[in-house]
Amino acid sequence: MTQLPASIDAVETLLSQNGYVASRALSTVVFLALRLGRPLFLEGEAGVGKTEIAKVLAAALGRRLIRLQCYEGLDAASAVAEWNFSAQMIAVRTGEAEGRASLFTEDFLIERPLLAAMRPQPGGAPVLLIDELDRTDEPFEAFLLEALSDFQVTIPELGTVKAPEAPIVILTSNRTREVHDALKRRCLYHWVDYPAFDRELAILNARVPEAAETLSREVVAFVQALRGEDLFKRPGVAETIDWAKCLLALDVVSLSPEVIADTLGAILKYQDDIQKIAGMEATKLLDQVRKGLAA
Repeated sequence: MTQLPASIDAVETLLSQNGYVASRALSTVVFLALRLGRPLFLEGEAGVGKTEIAKVLAAALGRRLIRLQCYEGLDAASAVAEWNFSAQMIAVRTGEAEGRASLFTEDFLIERPLLAAMRPQPGGAPVLLIDELDRTDEPFEAFLLEALSDFQVTIPELGTVKAPEAPIVILTSNRTREVHDALKRRCLYHWVDYPAFDRELAILNARVPEAAETLSREVVAFVQALRGEDLFKRPGVAETIDWAKCLLALDVVSLSPEVIADTLGAILKYQDDIQKIAGMEATKLLDQVRKGLAA
C-alpha cells in the first residue's frame, strides 16, 4: 500500500506515473479530497477521464477499487446488500436451518458495493467509485447522502456496519440531469473539461506511446476540430485514444480523407454525426488541421 501523496506535486507525479495526465486544478482537488477525507464529485462530458481517475488512484495507491455502476431504478438494497433467498430456501429444505437462530446471517448475505466499501480491506481503505450518479433518482441520492455522511450503512436484520476507515470516494456524473445540491455540498467538486491540445497530446503519448509523433499530433488536432462541429455527441479523450489504437492496428502513419472515412466509427458513435463528417467535411477539417499544425 502506497502512502497518500503529501502535496499537489506528489499527486501529479503519482497520476502521471500511472498514465493519467491531470491538470493542476484536478490534481489540487484530488489532493484535498485525500487530505481531508472528503468525497470527490467529478462532473463533465462522457469520455473525459472521470472514471479513469478512480481506477488510476486505486492502482497507484495499492487500494481495492469498488465500483457502483448507477442506473435508473437503483435502490439501497441493490447498492448495499441483498439476501440470497435461494440459498435460504435450500437450507430450509435440506434441514440445514435446524438449530440456527436465524436465516438472516452473513452466510446468506450477498454483499454489494456500498457494504463492501465499509468493510476492512487488507490494503487499507478502498477507492469507492460511484459512477454516473446522474442515472439514478432523488430517493437514492438522499440515501447516499446519509451513507456518505457517516460512512456507514444499515442492514435491518443485522444492524449498522460502519467503516473502520473512510473509503476514498469518487462520484461521477455526465450531467444528464442535475444532482441535488445537498449531495454536492457533502463533496469537493470539479468539472472535468475537454483538455487543451498540449495536454491531450500528452495523454495520448502516455496511453499510446508507440504512436509516431506526427500521427499523434494529427489525431489530437482532428478530434479537437471535431469538437467544434455541431455534433449530437462530441468525442471524448477515450475516443481519441481508441482511434489512435485503431490507426496503429491498420499501420496508418498519417491521416487521409479515406482513412478518416473508414475509421470514423472509432470516434463518432451516431450515424447522423458520421454522415455529417464523412466525405468533403472530413477533407476540409483535415486541411484546416494541417494548416494549424504547420503554423
